Formats: sequence, structure tokens, C-alpha cells
Amino acid sequence: MSSDPTREFDLVSPCIGVCQMDPVTELCRGCWRTIGEIASWSGLDRDGRYAIIQKLRERRAAAGQDRRRVNARRAARPAGGPTS
Repeated sequence: MSSDPTREFDLVSPCIGVCQMDPVTELCRGCWRTIGEIASWSGLDRDGRYAIIQKLRERRAAAGQDRRRVNARRAARPAGGPTS
């Protein structure tokens, strides 16, 4: 079993509804993904999505933003992920 709880359930899109590409970093200002990562998300398996989530964590940490922003859509999701 992994020590990372995000590996225990399907990963939802990290989109927070702030869809603007930064022309300098070429990252979305809301979710920190590249346009390629955004475009490929729906076709990725759980491991591919997890790899992107790990990159996002690293990008935010490097930028000094360890905590992610939460919008109303994310706040309304049940805690702990889906149940079996």
C-alpha cells in the first residue's frame, strides 16, 4: 500500500476553473498544468494522472505555493474520495 492517499482512489482533474495560460511559464494559472497535460488528462490512466499531480506539487512548492487553492466546486466534493 502506498503512503500517499491520492493513490488510493481515482484522481479527478486538478482544474479549479481559473483557465488562463501564463505566457511566460506556459502553465495554467489555475491548475499549474501545461497545455499538453491539460489536453492529455482525459486519456491518461491513474498512473499517468498521478505523475502529473506529482509534477504540480513540485511546481507549486518551487513557486512557494505549497497549498492549493480551493474553489466552490472542489469545496462541495465529499472528503476522502469515492467510496467502494
